[in-house]
Amino acid sequence: MAVALLSCLLALVLDFLVGEPRRWHPLVGLGWYADRIEAALNPCGRGGILAGGLATVLVVLPVIGVALVASALPWPYGLVVAVILLWVCIGHSSLAEHGMAVYQPLMDEDLETARERVGMMVSRNTRGLDEEAIAKATTESLLENGADAIFASLFWFLVAGLPGLLLHRAVNTLDAMWGYRSDRFNRFGRVAARLDDALNWAPARLTALGYALAGRTRMALRCWKTQARAWESPNAGPVMAAGAGALGVRLGGRAPYHDGWRERPLLGYGELPDALTIPSAITLIQRSLVLWMLAVAIVTVLVEALGRGGLW
Repeated sequence: MAVALLSCLLALVLDFLVGEPRRWHPLVGLGWYADRIEAALNPCGRGGILAGGLATVLVVLPVIGVALVASALPWPYGLVVAVILLWVCIGHSSLAEHGMAVYQPLMDEDLETARERVGMMVSRNTRGLDEEAIAKATTESLLENGADAIFASLFWFLVAGLPGLLLHRAVNTLDAMWGYRSDRFNRFGRVAARLDDALNWAPARLTALGYALAGRTRMALRCWKTQARAWESPNAGPVMAAGAGALGVRLGGRAPYHDGWRERPLLGYGELPDALTIPSAITLIQRSLVLWMLAVAIVTVLVEALGRGGLW
């Protein structure tokens, strides 16, 4: 447990100091491999649920194999590899950079640039969005991706080591690529999407709790309790409802997608988001991350102490 905590702390320090990998990124390679598998098993969108399940297995198994080999490395090589893989998977700095890349043009009243940059974060039509809509889309993406990329990665590493970490990141990547209700992926991507839902169930609720404790706690818990179930995604609902309440803003509502406008449930209470909501959301994620690490440190101390025969 102590080694796992040390790995997480070192990976976070590396992420803060260096940011994400610039010239190479294993997740890009994983995406390329997944594209090849999908092209072979889902030609012209004709692959069904079984083909999608087989494709998921073909992508995930090699990843787990790499994780098992890495887990067997002796000290200190195992620690070094664990830190590097955590650093690659967490992506905290990347998320913050994407958010601030939208914030700056919004502050400069450069809506066109802000629309282009938020379009890199969300899978929706960003043409014609005003400042409030851009800020809302960015805030929603930050809160949800904070749960997926940061907290779920930490959770699965702490629970199941490198196999858990890489399994989650592989499945989450497949869900991002195939988990759409389009003609091409509605059936083919269903296994990856359901598996992603299962793997993110516990981390999403712990993330929601972290957001609540790091922000306006009572409001966040109220929004989580009363609004989360109305959201389409069983995991994004608690995360975004708690995040909206913690920030004291309103999220959700009507939004344009590539297939038209969608009416989404309202989340949170208070004012509509503006440009300043974006750095507030990043700060909320960072405070929650500190709380997570403190909680893990406390649990580690208790486990180590009890393992030696008592606390005193």
